[in-house]
Amino acid sequence: MTKENIIILPNKNLRLKSKKITIINQKILDVIEMMKAATIDWDLSREHEVGVALAAIQINKPYKIIIIRNDHNKKEDKTFKIFINPTITKYEGKQLEDYEGCLSVPDIYGKVLRFEKVHISAIDQNAKQVKIIAEGFLARIFQHEIDHTKGKLFIDHIKSNPNAFFKLTQNGDLKSLNYEKDIRNNTILW
Repeated sequence: MTKENIIILPNKNLRLKSKKITIINQKILDVIEMMKAATIDWDLSREHEVGVALAAIQINKPYKIIIIRNDHNKKEDKTFKIFINPTITKYEGKQLEDYEGCLSVPDIYGKVLRFEKVHISAIDQNAKQVKIIAEGFLARIFQHEIDHTKGKLFIDHIKSNPNAFFKLTQNGDLKSLNYEKDIRNNTILW
């Protein structure tokens, strides 16, 4: 599995709702390994970015699985936590605006409002119950990835804000996009 297996907009399958997993068999474990491999391969092609997480639908597998890199600040860390059938059971705190990007929306970033704290319920690859209270950037990651399982992308949160879109430059800087010229008329994002 390589970065080429990560589907990108305008692929309509990104809008599919993922299926709940009722049994963790070899097929599901193989999907998890494919997700890890695709994310790590994607990292190798991106000088200024790290693939911090991935949802199964992003490799065209409509299962409620997300993986999150254990240390999302280090590309060298190639280990991930696995969350199967993840749900947010509680939102807490204020909604804060920060940048988000997505492996399925290459080179585009956006300022997205997300809750600063969420409670997560899931199971791991061994079918053990997992409950987490995530704060800060980790809370943002969970909200972003769980949105993927519902067929929703980060750009859906900011469609109506013309000042929320940015493009990653070759130097690794974010450049503001002109909404009328670069976004509104570019149907690839919707």
